[in-house]
Amino acid sequence: MDFIAKLEAVLDAHSNVQTNPTRNDLIDMAIKNRESVVSANGALVTWTPAESSGRSPKDTLIVDRDEIRDTIDWDAPNNLPVDVETFEMLWEDAMAVLAGKETVLITERVVGAESSYALPVRTITDRANIAIFTDSMFRPVPDDIDTSIYADKPFTIVELPYDRIDHTKYKGRLRNLPNGEASHMGIIADFEKRIGLVYGSAYGGSCKKLMFTVMNYYLPADGILPIHCSANEGTEGDSALLLGLSGTGKTTLSADAARALLGDDEHGWNDRGIANFEGGCYAKLINLRIDKEPEIWDAAFREADIYEHGALIENCMMNPEGEFDVDDERLTANSRVSYPLSSLKNIKTPPVAGHPKTILFLTADANGVLPPVAKLDTAQAMLWFLMGYTSKLAGTETGVTEPVSTFSRFFGAPFMPRNPDDYSSLLGARLAEHGTEVFLVNTGWSGGPYGVGERMDILLTKRICNAALSGELKDVEYVTDEFFNVAVPKEVPGVPSEVLFPINTWDDKDAYRERAEKLATDFATAFDKNYGNKGLDAEIVAACPGK
Repeated sequence: MDFIAKLEAVLDAHSNVQTNPTRNDLIDMAIKNRESVVSANGALVTWTPAESSGRSPKDTLIVDRDEIRDTIDWDAPNNLPVDVETFEMLWEDAMAVLAGKETVLITERVVGAESSYALPVRTITDRANIAIFTDSMFRPVPDDIDTSIYADKPFTIVELPYDRIDHTKYKGRLRNLPNGEASHMGIIADFEKRIGLVYGSAYGGSCKKLMFTVMNYYLPADGILPIHCSANEGTEGDSALLLGLSGTGKTTLSADAARALLGDDEHGWNDRGIANFEGGCYAKLINLRIDKEPEIWDAAFREADIYEHGALIENCMMNPEGEFDVDDERLTANSRVSYPLSSLKNIKTPPVAGHPKTILFLTADANGVLPPVAKLDTAQAMLWFLMGYTSKLAGTETGVTEPVSTFSRFFGAPFMPRNPDDYSSLLGARLAEHGTEVFLVNTGWSGGPYGVGERMDILLTKRICNAALSGELKDVEYVTDEFFNVAVPKEVPGVPSEVLFPINTWDDKDAYRERAEKLATDFATAFDKNYGNKGLDAEIVAACPGK
């Protein structure tokens, strides 16, 4: 099937196709069509159906074609295939739905601030909110787009957020819902044909994360490392990357007043340095506090004219007067705001920088056994990159009574579709080439596990991060941790030395050793399950705790 030809036929025959309408026109359209309302502070506000209040991993699929099959790690639980015939059926259905829309909107943007590998992306939708979202989250097409390796290989997304798939046609083809029907939703990437389909999901993150998955697939084949991370730059031009899963403090620690932010979610590392993928941010609002996240708070809740504001607030509780309650999670605990990078004050423009001097792997260890900071050699860095460790806390899910070790490859498992060595080997090569230092920073518990010990003081964590970024940890003496084999500094300026070694903070030393041994075993078990048959380098295997 010639997918693009079918799409172009629909667009050519349609009576009202608007390509790259102005943002002001899109705002007017969203309000007129009741897709959004205007809050008291001037932000756009929208609410989605309950099933679209977050990503739907089980409906996020990759078209399984012969040409790309061997490049995908199908053992990873997030890499779910859909067969070619089913996808062709879905595309035909989507084209029929699109043809019947009163208005079709097209936005033409790119993903990637580095022109040499900026990916042109064209989004076709019937919803102004989606067009506004892509206008914020993707980037303007640069004047020198013809220099991009993807200049003649654009990606096209068709997004029909409020149209449900006809479940009667897809029994046995798409996943079964609890009621026995086939799913009415699909977020699908066809890497070979360079097209995507978001069908039945109104969650903004579906479009954003589909495109990041696409970039994370294409870039390694061209020698570029995609990383799910924050990035910032110091006054001396020293760039740094911060990797970490939800709850590790990545956003807070990267928003440093002394360092300019490149972006908070996805970056690429090529021969020239670091570049942000995005044109905006998509931040959580639940329990947001102005004193802890002043930049996000200002971007979402400052008072401004509707055309100046920039924010699109999604699924946050708002009263009839247009005022928000960020602590109310009756609608969802995943309320969000999208806004352009220009809404932030301390931003590097353009969001590109040289090769990082320092990388921080952030983990919130609820076991309380990892040191607050440790230096990793190259093999260890590749191992911890592969593992992407943090903890799931007791009480966050039904039945979770003890901290649960959580591993998300490359600190972004759902969006890293390729075989693992494609990413880890690129990281190892970049570290060796540029002498980048990697530190593991535990933002979690000390003195005992969650429920017994206390969370690391954020001021101490910031001091540790600053010491790592400034080079203060280059010449200090290190001691090897007996359970995790990482190098722990004997001193960090401004941090009490006893805190640096977690056993010192536990009253029950035997309990500490038992808990540390259990976490090391968790590492070994998870490594064997996820990578035991992947043929990884022996040095990486040897770096795994518990081995």
